[in-house]
Amino acid sequence: MKFFNQLKPYLYLAPVLIPIAVFVFYPLAKSLEISFYSWNMVSVNRQYVGLDNYAHLLNSDEFWKSVQNTIVYTLLLLLFLLVFPFLVAYGITQVRNRLQSFYKSAIFLPTVLSLAVSSIVFLWLLNPISGSVNHFLGLFGIPSINWLSAPGWSLLSVVIITSWKTFGYHFILLLSGILSVPQDLVEAARIDGVNSSLGLLRKIYIPLSSGTIMFVFVVTVVFGIQWSFVPIQMLTNGGPNQMTTHLVFNVYQYAFQFFQSGLASAVAVLTFIAFIGLIIFQAFVMERRVHYEN
Repeated sequence: MKFFNQLKPYLYLAPVLIPIAVFVFYPLAKSLEISFYSWNMVSVNRQYVGLDNYAHLLNSDEFWKSVQNTIVYTLLLLLFLLVFPFLVAYGITQVRNRLQSFYKSAIFLPTVLSLAVSSIVFLWLLNPISGSVNHFLGLFGIPSINWLSAPGWSLLSVVIITSWKTFGYHFILLLSGILSVPQDLVEAARIDGVNSSLGLLRKIYIPLSSGTIMFVFVVTVVFGIQWSFVPIQMLTNGGPNQMTTHLVFNVYQYAFQFFQSGLASAVAVLTFIAFIGLIIFQAFVMERRVHYEN
């Protein structure tokens, strides 16, 4: 009976722990195991190669190109999905008429679409010959741009597609953080001479909504490159010349295009280690600057 009482809490947790173990930790362990083998996912025999897959990646220009692109993706997504939504959310709070509800709905609306649909929409909009974007630029004498095939524009185009679809969700989160700032503190700041919008943002709204900002930061970094996988796979396939590939798409390429599951698993493991480092940095460094209400 005593043993059963000790086991009871774990039985209550079992409905949650079992799916996590099966669908998260087991695949992670299998990825780590496969990363030490050379295997095409078809043959029954696997060849143990030890750390050769990791050595191959660390000496591969393609891998480091994907690392570089991943960093660029992350920085651009933070700009489009953290900085811009926060500024737009703050601007919406300054609207004092009935249009505020319309603006909120209009900004959030693209979130209900799938990334596949969003990619198709932008495939039409960014068409170099008949696309609306190039047609609009032509009105100002700007020559047509190959948005999805020009090395200088393809990565930015993928980021814009991803951001357009997910902007509304981040906007709502940041808007809730801004609206949670006590107005008596805002009025106190105005009495103290902080009257400009920039001053209020810097001294009141950003510090007091830093908990929400931190959450959006982590979500953007962790899930951002996963969101961008769909437009890459549908529109650019990592091109031109590996300009739009990143670590997550690299895993897909090695596993399902090149049938090199050992290299794919090694990329996944290295990506996981990088995210672990980010989480540690966020927990012990960035978290200290976050304000939480008591």
